[in-house]
Amino acid sequence: MGCASSIHISDRVVYHSGKESEDSHSPQQTNTTQHQGNPTTLTEVQFGPMKLFKDPLQVLLVFAKEDSQSNGFCWACEKANYRCSMVRTPEFALECFSEKLHDLVIIDHRHSRHFDAEALCRSFRAVNSSENTVIVAVVKRPDREEASVMPLINAGFNRRYVENVNLMACYNELLQLEHGEVRAQFKLRASNAIFTALEQSQDAIEITSEDQVIQYVNPAYESIMGYQQGELVGKEIIEVPKSEKNKPDLLETINSCIRKGKEWQGIYYAKKKNGDNIQQNVKITPVIGQGGKIRHYVSINRPLNDNNKSDKSTERVQAESQTDIQSCKHKDRRKGSLDVKSITSRGSDGSSQRRHSSMARIHSMTIEAPITKVINIINQAQESSPMPVAEALDRVLEILRTTELYSPQLGTKDEDPHTSDLVGGLMTDGIRRLSGNEYILATKQPHHLPSHLATPLSLNDIPPRIAQTMETEDSWDFDIFSLEAATMKRPLTFLGLKIFSRFGVCEFLNCPEATLRSWLQVIEANYHSSNSYHNSTHAADVLHATAYFLSKERVKQSLDPIDEVAALIAATVHDVDHPGRTNSFLCNAGSELAILYNDTAVLESHHAALAFQLTTRDDKCNIFKHIERNEYRSLRQAVIDMVLATEMTKHFEHVNKFVNSINKPLAALEENGGSSDEEAIKSVLTSPENRILVKRMLIKCADISNPCRPLELCIEWAGRISEEYFAQTDEEKRQGLPVVMPVFDRNTCSIPKSQISFIDYFITDMFDAWDAFADLPNLMQHLDNNFKYWKGLDDRKLHTLRPPPE
Repeated sequence: MGCASSIHISDRVVYHSGKESEDSHSPQQTNTTQHQGNPTTLTEVQFGPMKLFKDPLQVLLVFAKEDSQSNGFCWACEKANYRCSMVRTPEFALECFSEKLHDLVIIDHRHSRHFDAEALCRSFRAVNSSENTVIVAVVKRPDREEASVMPLINAGFNRRYVENVNLMACYNELLQLEHGEVRAQFKLRASNAIFTALEQSQDAIEITSEDQVIQYVNPAYESIMGYQQGELVGKEIIEVPKSEKNKPDLLETINSCIRKGKEWQGIYYAKKKNGDNIQQNVKITPVIGQGGKIRHYVSINRPLNDNNKSDKSTERVQAESQTDIQSCKHKDRRKGSLDVKSITSRGSDGSSQRRHSSMARIHSMTIEAPITKVINIINQAQESSPMPVAEALDRVLEILRTTELYSPQLGTKDEDPHTSDLVGGLMTDGIRRLSGNEYILATKQPHHLPSHLATPLSLNDIPPRIAQTMETEDSWDFDIFSLEAATMKRPLTFLGLKIFSRFGVCEFLNCPEATLRSWLQVIEANYHSSNSYHNSTHAADVLHATAYFLSKERVKQSLDPIDEVAALIAATVHDVDHPGRTNSFLCNAGSELAILYNDTAVLESHHAALAFQLTTRDDKCNIFKHIERNEYRSLRQAVIDMVLATEMTKHFEHVNKFVNSINKPLAALEENGGSSDEEAIKSVLTSPENRILVKRMLIKCADISNPCRPLELCIEWAGRISEEYFAQTDEEKRQGLPVVMPVFDRNTCSIPKSQISFIDYFITDMFDAWDAFADLPNLMQHLDNNFKYWKGLDDRKLHTLRPPPE
């Protein structure tokens, strides 16, 4: 069979058109035969952003003797316009390969008496330049059982071809090889050039996997950061020390951005191996791979030159102050319809005037931390400052609004014993006893779902009485105690089913309603019904308030769907397994939980940890089972952050951050008016840091919203929390522990005074700020009415929840 149209003899290579004749050349010359296909143009191959151009494929055929199979591949190479060389012996095969470095080598493995094909393949693989060569073994058609390919793979073969002399079979095999393994190896060869560029780059470059494991750092990165070659590869990002000079929420901001496939760029402090901090201009780009998912993150880091700081200070102030807002904008169909008119004006019903009044109260908050005073002074100074100074002060404000400087000065309020006791009980971690006596809260019971619970199969199966009770659940004045009675103290499961359905939580989590039902049962079963206040009715109440706040227009403009789901889950679990005692009590008693969590945010840490333990230990109630890993991480992080935000020791920090980072910038923009500020308003509402502050404020307000409920509900809650504090004081006295809140002695306590102090110290300023943001005139009216009610009782020197009957 002819393989080409011309015959040439040069050295040991023969270009021929028919079968070789014995007398056409010497024996030495017959050892190598080359078949040249028709002239072809270069093949273009796209490799990411690179455009590669490939010469025609170089094929080496190693057959001891010419037969129909070798001729079939010869013909196929000509048809495909490949450059083909044929050799007879292993020696000439290696010599020819070292000269031409073929893309594809096909070795005859059918006749072991001529040469050892596997040994020859190993010899090819011993040549460094064979790394990207595809080697195929031609094997006999099996007589009986199919043989394993592992010996071939171990020898270095990429693929086997079962003997088939059909010309089109040979041709199709070559085409599949070219467009499959050969092209993949060609791209790998090209990647060597890319890595050479990375190795020579003066910028520090880091590549991590989707799971944040470091896969590559270039020499510049190792040199700048002080690491040895290969020392970082294989480590998780969280194992590398972090600089404390970054803003507290910066890492969360970056992760939130890049996990959505957005590029992030800004100023970031990194910590060198020796502990020194280095300021860098960082650009992190997610790389989309298989399945359309993020598979890698590429980080390019350029240290900021100290010599350039003075020259570029203004540029850096502008760049840094706008980095987190402008480098990562989260676009959403709901945010796309943001109406500036609805933000800057609340209609003609008088609410706009009332909101202005709320903002006025915010600017003159009675509980003002030193940092708030500093910010106000800087704001005033900016009005009469030159532009460079005003821009520098903008940066100062940015720093001040994101550091831990928000603890308030108590002023004269700490002179009131009720206020003093509330602060001591809610905002400290207790005073450790010196005796070493330890208090074990209760015999540890396994957390489980009681078997006697009978729960509806779905929303459609809810008993009519309960369904009727929940008809008004979207109203702020909804009576949670009626639901408690109708459900026999199981309001959380029923209300949770309805609210989660209204917000499409099952659809978001891709979980069946049966799984959600089981989860709600498990969570509710782990609230203590014996607690007068911290039970599942309180959890249901907080869930109801959370859902109500999420329905407010400005809150919807600020949060994403994942934030809404996180808020509803956090509200549901935020006090699970609460023992009915404060953190101070647990720390003073040396409880197991206080020891476990180092006397820091003891209960809140326990609530969050237990919630995820209960959820993930059994598939029947694992509502997170079907969501993608990165989405689960973001959701988990948001839930934990919100549950921890309910701890009262950082109450004023959260409120002040919210006011200074959200309320005041929005108020300034609203005063200016005009559509040109639409993007600025959207940036304030939707920046990652501010979304975190909104979620924290939302759950805090939901958690202690009792004074803003209708009067009868407010009175009932006041009685329940007082009883729980009375029981704690009783137990502290029995155990010989420090009495954290002495005024909560059931024999002497004035409940009206305790409520007045709580509203004055914790509630008024926080709800003024939340009202200014979310527009809640009904809540503020209830708060005003309830305060007057308690004040009236106190003026009459009454200590009880209600006045005596006439």
